[in-house]
Amino acid sequence: MTKASDLLVAALENEGVDRIFGIPGEENLDIVESLRTSSIKLTVTRHEQAAAFMAATHGRLTGKPGVCLATLGPGALNLATGAAYAHLGAMPMVMLTGQKPILSERQARFQIVDVVATMRPLTKMARQIVSAHMIPTLIRDAFRVAAEERPGPVHLELPEDIAREECGNLAPIHPHPIDAPVAGDEALRIAANLLLSAKRPLVMLGAAASRPRLAGKLYEFFSRTRLPYFTTQMGKGAVGGCSDLYMGTAALSERDYVHEAIERADLILSIGHDTVEKPPFIMGANGPDVVHFGYEPAQVEQVYFPQAEVIGDIGVSLSRLADQVEGRLTNADALLGLRDGILAHILEGSTDNRWTPQRVVADIRKVMPQDGIVTLDNGMYKIWFARNYRTSVANTLLLDNALATMGAGLPSAIAAALLYPERRVLAVSGDGGFMMNSQEIETAVRLKLNLVSLIIDDGAFGMIRWKQAVDHFPDYGMTFGNPDFVKYAESYGAKGHFVEKIEDFEATLERAFVEGGVQIIAIPIDYSDNIRVLIDELSKRIPVT
Repeated sequence: MTKASDLLVAALENEGVDRIFGIPGEENLDIVESLRTSSIKLTVTRHEQAAAFMAATHGRLTGKPGVCLATLGPGALNLATGAAYAHLGAMPMVMLTGQKPILSERQARFQIVDVVATMRPLTKMARQIVSAHMIPTLIRDAFRVAAEERPGPVHLELPEDIAREECGNLAPIHPHPIDAPVAGDEALRIAANLLLSAKRPLVMLGAAASRPRLAGKLYEFFSRTRLPYFTTQMGKGAVGGCSDLYMGTAALSERDYVHEAIERADLILSIGHDTVEKPPFIMGANGPDVVHFGYEPAQVEQVYFPQAEVIGDIGVSLSRLADQVEGRLTNADALLGLRDGILAHILEGSTDNRWTPQRVVADIRKVMPQDGIVTLDNGMYKIWFARNYRTSVANTLLLDNALATMGAGLPSAIAAALLYPERRVLAVSGDGGFMMNSQEIETAVRLKLNLVSLIIDDGAFGMIRWKQAVDHFPDYGMTFGNPDFVKYAESYGAKGHFVEKIEDFEATLERAFVEGGVQIIAIPIDYSDNIRVLIDELSKRIPVT
């Protein structure tokens, strides 16, 4: 007998799913049994939120929807933060949850929450499966919707009585490739004319520029046009950060050194910008013209209102634009003279003999190969990594500048290590964010992964404490105590280190990667430069008018 849960799992296999993250419950035991005899691996996590972060990261790195599983009620609701993480961050993901029988109510309302209604504003699509006959089309549609631009999460709920329903000879629907629409000739002509007439052109790479399929086209575009570029936080690495055209990353919205170039530009080609990111620059009446290149039309905001748009497959659009302007951009290098000064300012403090974030980032960059993956949680250090960590491979610095949630750093690293076991993977978390999903150390150990988790230990919610000080509030409510992180790591079967001296940090990190397995390194931090470098010095820099 073929039942609905078997058909569901066969449809997932048909979509190329090879792993599901999650925590099963009573209401999806039929799915678990169907998975047991399938080709799909079930990776049991220690919290559903972590499972969603892992599935979303899988989608971000591959462009194909990651899948996570939870039971009804409390289990399903624990996916909500991960759903928002994927929704704002444009990461394709499919969430499967269970539910009590819908054809009878023998347990009345016990544990029943309207999860579909809860997930609807957090997803691109949320549906309950009310018949086995719906499964082939719903699964195909779920994966199509999750992966198409703009990518994001989809939720499907399978009640336990439907999961047991006989489904006869129903079969999955095979996927087929779908090409994105191509921008029109007139839009490209307008963009080309604006670019050719610009005296100080500049390119911005946003979050959508980091789609895995786009890397080759971006490299070709910059090779042909030789235009200087900067990136948003989530656009880092979309094209070689070590390129001689790279001007920096906009870690702040204004006044940072990279804004010297932005303020002088008279035209910005904005490639893949998504306004869910904290603004990389704020448009104004006297600012540069902006041409938006996107898979979708620009979302007009007070800080972002482009004067022209090129909508369609970004890679194809850039190739066609290069066809029109290659060899004719006489002002392409007009802003490149600012590059050395901008990057020199950003490197200040990277050789200090103390625990500055600049030095920590510099030492990590020495240890991580070009294809090594760093996943960031959310905290004060994120600004320093965004400014200072140079990338030359797309999706090798995974930070979240959309939902900007704490707790995602370690689960994201686990997903990355599963996908790329041959590459070095480093999770960087503050002590606050680490403890939100630290139980996933057990998951990493159980899976025999090779990854290093770095904990920045300042005994506080450092980002908010800094904001509190900047706003001249008294220091209150932001500090806490921590476990002994070395013993904590060892209790899970991982190896723990606490590094006291900055001169020992690089060697300890290198040794941890060489030894392999799950390694936890805790370090202190000296954030005394935060206000001086990010507030006082930048406030003295007079913006170009």
